[in-house]
Amino acid sequence: MSPNHLKLISVIGILVSFLTQSIVAQNCGCAASLCCSQYGYCGTTAAYCGKGCQSGPCTTTPASPTNGASVDGIVTPAFFNGIINQAGSGCAGKSFYTRSAFLEAARSYPSFGKTGSLDDSKREIAAFFAHVTHETGFFCYKEEIRGATRDYCDEGNRQYPCVPGKGYYGRGPIQISWNYNYGPAGKSIGFDGLNAPETVANDPVISFKTAFWFWMNNVHSVITSNQGFGPTIRKINSGECNGRKPVAVQARIKYFKDYCNQLGVAPGDNLSC
Repeated sequence: MSPNHLKLISVIGILVSFLTQSIVAQNCGCAASLCCSQYGYCGTTAAYCGKGCQSGPCTTTPASPTNGASVDGIVTPAFFNGIINQAGSGCAGKSFYTRSAFLEAARSYPSFGKTGSLDDSKREIAAFFAHVTHETGFFCYKEEIRGATRDYCDEGNRQYPCVPGKGYYGRGPIQISWNYNYGPAGKSIGFDGLNAPETVANDPVISFKTAFWFWMNNVHSVITSNQGFGPTIRKINSGECNGRKPVAVQARIKYFKDYCNQLGVAPGDNLSC
């Protein structure tokens, strides 16, 4: 075989390896060159690519979900529609958020709703939708009410600097906000979070992916380690805790208990923050 043939085979091998890694990495929401850690963070060090690595250029065998729970089997059309149908007909989110967009986005985060026991899976899904319900008013809002009038720019963050004229107010199911969230979320998911934050309110799959990105990075380990629903409230909006907004906290708890009941699982203890 000629040297040129050997070079061609080598190049093809590299391309195949790169494409394989790209596909796997994207399935967890990380950029192609990054590992998705056991906790849902993206990075390149041993903490990300070693033990528990879910996808990407892992140095160990990627971890598999710990149970056989089916997210689409738990989030049935009846369950999803039971939430969104409570939004008014004039709500912008009613024709934007869909179960199919939710499921497509969920496939990029294989550990969501699949960690621990089946009951743990149901509680995590109930918690996710409890917060989404509260944040969006039963999927009514794509964007924060009067969000454009508020300043969500952390000028001290040099890694993800604000772009003049762009607003980093709440958007999407979890109402992601601030430049220090839009920047890394966009980098992980694959959109320009700093230059085009409005994408979160224009693309329903990306919108749900930002919610999953925030959830897997900040909330997933809390709910799956059986700390209770209360600490998840603190992760989503700590400003409501310690008696500052008791009505909001109780609303989130009510939704959580309601969804747990619908899914046939006990809500557990430690419900308030």
